[in-house]
Amino acid sequence: MRVIAGKCRSLPLQKPPGKDTRPTTDRIKETLFNILQPEIPGCRFLDLFAGSGGIGIEALSRGAEYCCFVDNSRSAAAVIRKNLAFTRLADQADVLQMDALSAVSVCAGKKPFDLVFLDPPYGCGLEFAVMQSLAASACVHPDTLFVLETALQYDCGPVLQAGYRIVREKRYKTNQHLFLKRS
Repeated sequence: MRVIAGKCRSLPLQKPPGKDTRPTTDRIKETLFNILQPEIPGCRFLDLFAGSGGIGIEALSRGAEYCCFVDNSRSAAAVIRKNLAFTRLADQADVLQMDALSAVSVCAGKKPFDLVFLDPPYGCGLEFAVMQSLAASACVHPDTLFVLETALQYDCGPVLQAGYRIVREKRYKTNQHLFLKRS
């Protein structure tokens, strides 16, 4: 696992031990950021369920102004901090070791995020409550772009009913990215 492009290109990243996280493959990360590239320079990025921090670090490497990384796991938060120190991006980031719902509340007092990436554990339903909370939060603005990583068979009906619309969808062999905006 490595940074694909930008000022930290080719730097290797660590991942948390165990099988609780699924780091995004380089190929999928490259495709995702080819889609997101026009949105990245100068943006404020929120990486929920951050795991190793690879997605947010990629955003910073490509010109995001700031990234807030959120993961409930102590080992994941420690790895994110190590990866930020190694890439010398720590001064552009915060790491919150807490659940995503609590983080939405904590971030409400900060400047709103332009891009929110969510990669929750598949099949647990955590994204619905987080997306509902984000829809009502001051931590995002009306034009914020949300990217939700899900399993291929994901039923997006509840998220759409929570006030979002799909603006783009990218399917891969085993998962997909849903690009959402608030309705």
